[in-house]
Amino acid sequence: MTLSSSATADHIYATGLRNQWHAVVPSHFVAPGAMRKVTALGEQWLLFRRSDGALSMLADRCPHRGAPLSLGKHLGDRVACWYHGVEVEPDGTVSSVPGLPGCSLEGKRLVTSLPVREVAGAILAYFGDEEHPEPAELTLPEPLTDPGADAFLCYAEWNAPWRYAVENLLDPMHGAFLHHDSHTMFDGDTTAKFRIRETDRGYFFEKTDQRGVNFDWVELCRTGVDWVDLSIPYPPSAGPGGPFGIVGMVCPVDERRSGVFFWRYRRVEDWQRASWRFLYRTLIEQRHWDVLEQDRVMLEAMPADADRRENLYQHDLGVVRLRRLYRAAAASQSTAGV
Repeated sequence: MTLSSSATADHIYATGLRNQWHAVVPSHFVAPGAMRKVTALGEQWLLFRRSDGALSMLADRCPHRGAPLSLGKHLGDRVACWYHGVEVEPDGTVSSVPGLPGCSLEGKRLVTSLPVREVAGAILAYFGDEEHPEPAELTLPEPLTDPGADAFLCYAEWNAPWRYAVENLLDPMHGAFLHHDSHTMFDGDTTAKFRIRETDRGYFFEKTDQRGVNFDWVELCRTGVDWVDLSIPYPPSAGPGGPFGIVGMVCPVDERRSGVFFWRYRRVEDWQRASWRFLYRTLIEQRHWDVLEQDRVMLEAMPADADRRENLYQHDLGVVRLRRLYRAAAASQSTAGV
């Protein structure tokens, strides 16, 4: 468990929904035999790997005096607090108190340990609350598990609320303006009508009068982890593989910061896979980072109360639907009201 049920709905909405999985950081952030302090959902955590590569995620708080375990020592299969040497196992159990062997702390599970999984180069963790400590069922995005798809993970940290980053993805129309000078999103109409199409795992937000030209649709998927899927047409100069897809996830770091995960993928096999990977690394990747930078600049420049001083119109139906969904989820996870 990571959250008291007395937390308000506003706090949950600001720092991230619980009782589901979230991407936290890329896998390469934590090398074998190393540990790393991270912030996720407004809380401090310690990621550490044993020498065999097995990964654990603990609350960054020694059960003795509350000192950060991240300042301690990596002992191979456990960590030791720097302050008084208290040793903690990967599941949060205190294995040793060197200053007083046999004391009552030993053998007790006193540190929160989160379930973790590694997927396509990213570390996912389950954040439950007091009433839902067991991990929710997790169905991973198909493009990240399909052997016929080849994906590259791009990760960045933005000084913008996690909600703004997700809302940006549920707003296809911004591609025709903010990203107009992009090599893929320069074409198509700058006027459009949209619709919401419900699915058994979320909903599509899509243009009704244009398809396969620009950033024309996005699907929000809630499968134990929240993610989006979208497709952008690619010119022949970008090599084989057809449309270029993006799977996106957003980690709520805290109320003002977010970690954004974008897997850029194409369905390619054999020699086409090698061609796609070569073109991506040598030509396309930097263009994608340029597009991400445009998003970052815009979202970081928006005031903290931007979503309370708006005048929305039809293009914003996807964002409105998202907010209602997340507000309802935050309220259901809180017994303290707003």
